[in-house]
This record gives sequence, structure tokens and C-alpha cells, in this order.
Amino acid sequence: MKTLLMMRRRFRDDESGAAMVEYSILVGIIAGAAILAILAIGGWVSGRFAGLCTNLARVAGTTCDSAAGTGS
Repeated sequence: MKTLLMMRRRFRDDESGAAMVEYSILVGIIAGAAILAILAIGGWVSGRFAGLCTNLARVAGTTCDSAAGTGS
């Protein structure tokens, strides 16, 4: 009987599963934030290149395709 009570107390006091869940949630939040940051920076850079291509085409009087990265 005493062994059963000790096993129950040990099971009740074990928090390793809760810590693993907390760390998993934290890793998920960090990964999501990193993905959103990468997408936002990628969109910003793409917009800057499109604007640069448009300005160069207007000044030089040539054509520019920012999506393909070509111009003449």
C-alpha cells in the first residue's frame, strides 16, 4: 500500500510533460514569427525592386520586367 501511495505522489509531482508542452508551444510561436518576418521582408524587397525597375525603365526609356529580372 505504501508503494502505491509513493507511486501516486511521484506521478502527481512529475511536471516534465507540462514543460515539454510549454516548450513545444514556444517553439511553434517562434517558428510562426520567423516565417511571418521572412514573408514580410520578402514582400518589401520585391516591392523595392519593382519600383527600381519602373524608375529605370522610365528614365532610360527601355522596358523592364521586374518579375523575370530582365530588361532591354
